[in-house]
Amino acid sequence: MRKLFFVLILCICAANVSAQLRSFSDVFPGISQRDRAAIFSDSGLVRSTRRSDGIVLYGNDSRVDMSIIEMVLRRNPAYLIESISILPADPGTVTLLHIYNALGNIRDLSGRLYDSATRNRAVPLFEEATRVTNERSTSAIPDPPPARALPASETIYIRLRDANFGNTYYRGEMAVIQNGLRYTLTNFRAMTYLFIPVIGTEKFITQLYFELIQEGVLIYSIAGMDISDFFASRISIDSAISKRLEVIIDWASDGIRRAQ
Repeated sequence: MRKLFFVLILCICAANVSAQLRSFSDVFPGISQRDRAAIFSDSGLVRSTRRSDGIVLYGNDSRVDMSIIEMVLRRNPAYLIESISILPADPGTVTLLHIYNALGNIRDLSGRLYDSATRNRAVPLFEEATRVTNERSTSAIPDPPPARALPASETIYIRLRDANFGNTYYRGEMAVIQNGLRYTLTNFRAMTYLFIPVIGTEKFITQLYFELIQEGVLIYSIAGMDISDFFASRISIDSAISKRLEVIIDWASDGIRRAQ
């Protein structure tokens, strides 16, 4: 009887949690069945556009906090990439604290593979990943232990040794907003290729938005970038951004799975 009682309590708690969560359709109403199938697949849905086209994937039709999109658009980037994916999870098994702790494990970004067209094989995108002290002092510091409480906001600084750009430096800004958690990555130093400036300071921004929904964890992202014309004519910009976005989302998803 005691075991049955606890099972009933757990079921009631799970039902209450589920009732408080939005569904995917609440966040993205009117989405096509084809796009929905892609979003719920393992790879999710990714779309890219030139900013001059004036198109944002689901910005105008979504119930995502528009400040997430506007933080990217007001920089007027030349290139935009958006993605939507779902990490399946039972209601109540993942919290925003789990997500926060997953995003805090910076060193786990190191060694994650992507398919390199030029090398014709999978190679690590970030050969090294570490926190650094701040924008002026880039000495490596360790990741902290998992937090027991979720802060309202936090700023950290990151160095990623990129397979193409060498050492790259980012500012990571986390904030708890109305329905979820927003994580912003911005380069606070210019990115170079063979000592040639490619992406200027503050010219690459990625917004990651995590929300607990009835179907699991919604991961929405939008990235914007300006890049030199010389370099843009020699690489696929869509591929360069989307691969980095894919690696970052996989890193976050793996961390959330381990935290459950």
